[in-house]
Formats: sequence, structure tokens, C-alpha cells
Amino acid sequence: MIAGGHLLLQDVPGVGKSTLAQALGQSIGASYSRIQFTSDLLPADILGVNIYEAATGQFRFRRGPIFANVVMADEINRASPKTQSALLEAMNDRRITIDGTTWELPDPFFVIATQNPIEYAGTYPLPESELDRFQLCMGIGYPDVEAERRILTERPVRQHSINLQPVASVQQVLDAQAAVDEVTVAPAMLDYVLAFARATRSETLFEVGVSPRGAIDLLKAVRAWALLQGRTFVVPDDVKTMAPYVTSHRILRRGSRKGASRADIDRIFEQVPAPV
Repeated sequence: MIAGGHLLLQDVPGVGKSTLAQALGQSIGASYSRIQFTSDLLPADILGVNIYEAATGQFRFRRGPIFANVVMADEINRASPKTQSALLEAMNDRRITIDGTTWELPDPFFVIATQNPIEYAGTYPLPESELDRFQLCMGIGYPDVEAERRILTERPVRQHSINLQPVASVQQVLDAQAAVDEVTVAPAMLDYVLAFARATRSETLFEVGVSPRGAIDLLKAVRAWALLQGRTFVVPDDVKTMAPYVTSHRILRRGSRKGASRADIDRIFEQVPAPV
């Protein structure tokens, strides 16, 4: 969020993807909306629609749930590709266009989407153009034994969610985003990010490497990670830490619809010497 991007949570059902997204939305003192993606969802259900008012003889635009600071797109890959594409302009430009009229989205604007594995019934794979607009993609995984024991013995998750109170304001998020932009990236570190991105494009195992947008998102994520570590400058380990989450879903393995694995990313870093 403070890196100014969007997040895709991809994992099997029942591990808490939606709960995490809802908790994050409620933790920010900002507007929050949840969109449940289904096969019959239409773009107008997300963006909004012009409604004719007989009393005035004019059309009035009724805003859709996309007009919020934090938007949760639940099970995004259960909607049709046409509906999925309704998010492209919003996620990239922070605005939407309806019947030739452009509407600006609120600032900050953060989409946190959940997705089930594409092998599950009733899912549509996200197109590469939309995957590329998610700055980070990550899974949650199964909890360890002690964590799952607490899940079974504590109060239902629904009660926890109802009682959540905001711990940050919109202005604090904007201030954090501004602080990320001030994190120093030395020329050698910039070359390191660039060399990694270009290496993914020449790797024979990959059909599609990291795009220029992906390189920009990696640099933003690296800056945000450095800030969260209490530093005002970037080091090579920041790049290695964030690269799997920023680039794996953007890379397409040759002869497969799957993205790159962590081992694939590590192999690329072995080819790119780190600055000293």
C-alpha cells in the first residue's frame, strides 16, 4: 500500500485471504468497499452506470464500489475476462471512463484481490495485462500447529472483524507513500534492478520476462521495504527479498501457463552480480 501498488493474494480456499483483505481495509480510516466477483458480474457493477432521471430529463452517474480508497476484489478470477478488464484503467491510471467522461478515483487507491488457483472449477485465468498491474502477488499458506489451534479455540473470526478499529488515517498513508519516494537508490542499485529485469527477458526458460512496468514496481517495492526496515537507502538484499513477490506472476515459463518459482528467481540472481 505504501509503495503505491496493488496486491494479489493467491492461494487455496479457506486459508484466510478474504479475512486478511477485510481486516486491512478496516484498519485504515478510509473508504472501503468489497466486490464479490462472480460469473454474472458486469463491468457496470464495478465502475458505475449512468441513470436517466425522468424528473430532470438528464442522466446522472451512479458511482460503483470502485470509488473507495481500499477496494477488495474477492475471488477476482471467478468473473469473466470482460469484467476483469474493467479494472485495467482504474488500477493503472487511478481513473475510469464511462460514456466518454473520465472520473478520478480517490487517493490513495489500493486494490487487494484474492484469487483461487486456476485449476479450480469456475475460474478464469487473469490475462497477463491485468497480472502486470498487480505490484505484488503472494500466498498465505497453511498456518502452523499453534496458530491453527488458536483459530479453532478462539472466538469466530467474524467477531474479530466487527471490532476492528482504524489504526492509520488516509493522511498517514499518503505521508508514508511520500516517504517511500524519498528513499535513496544509488546508481549501482538502479543498475542492479535493471540488470535483473533484463536477465529475465533473455532467460531461455521464460517466454515472457519482467516488463518495464514490472521493473518500476520492483523499484517502488524495494524502496518501501527499505523504509520499513528503518533505512533511507536501498541495499542488494532488499531487491532479493522483494523480487519473488513482484516478478513471479509477471514471468511466463515457456510451454506453461505458470509463473516463475522462487528457484527460478534465485537462478536469475546467480547470473546478476550484486553491487559491493
